[in-house]
Amino acid sequence: MRGSVVVGLGIAGCVRLRELLAPLPASAADKLTIKGFVSRRSLEDQQGVKQIPMTEALSRDDIQVAFICTENTNHEEHIRQFLEAGKHVCVEYPMTLSYASAVDLWDLAQEKGLVLHEEHIELLTPDFKQLKKDIAGKTLEEGTLHFTGGSLKPDFGFPSFSGIARLTWLVDLFGNLTVTSVSLVEEKENKYIKMTAHLLTQQQKPLTWMEERGPGLGRAKHVNFRFQDVTITELPAGRREPVGLFMQDMVLFGQKLQGDVPAEELQAEKNRILHCLELADRIRQLSESRQA
Repeated sequence: MRGSVVVGLGIAGCVRLRELLAPLPASAADKLTIKGFVSRRSLEDQQGVKQIPMTEALSRDDIQVAFICTENTNHEEHIRQFLEAGKHVCVEYPMTLSYASAVDLWDLAQEKGLVLHEEHIELLTPDFKQLKKDIAGKTLEEGTLHFTGGSLKPDFGFPSFSGIARLTWLVDLFGNLTVTSVSLVEEKENKYIKMTAHLLTQQQKPLTWMEERGPGLGRAKHVNFRFQDVTITELPAGRREPVGLFMQDMVLFGQKLQGDVPAEELQAEKNRILHCLELADRIRQLSESRQA
């Protein structure tokens, strides 16, 4: 059994706490046990779990694993603290708000022989799994992914990082991408922002990714993927699975801790994550250079 701590008790943190208290029986997640949670707020016991200070979470020998569920701007600091303390880390996406710091943290984990796992439940959703099956073997001509949602909080980072789940979709579906241009419309007084990134696949096919956030905007993904023989304009309805997304992710993390994930899969996942963070960084840089 590996003792675990949840850092941050927002929506994701509360789900992690719940899943750790009732892991999938006989799975790799069943080898994780909750020892406490860390929060900047002073809280009562949560689902029978006690709050502990960060210093205790870092120093206790019976805590070997940390689940980082804090604001995006704090991920890097918390990952580094727990890796330096010799703890394995599972962190909500994005791992960091810069490509260089992500590379540095991965090097640190490797140096210390620890697992660093970035959660990507968007790849586990039924609609994404079905979409991936539906387009397998098809040749993309051009595509658009337009995401809308409510206003971003200040600590979520630039839209290419806060929305990296959508970028991850595109990379997982179509392979490595190149950024060609970026535009940004921002109305700070209205808490509105729209980022448009123009990308190219390795086959030089155009992809457009839009992140649009503002008050009253419904959370939705709009797609238009044109292939040689078909155009997809709606996400397919995948079959709902009995195991929830966070539990599926926790099982994968547990399998990594047990050494049950093949090295080539680990490397492919690392390559994808770092490529997405590098793209997110490039999109931000291009946007800032246009505004300068």
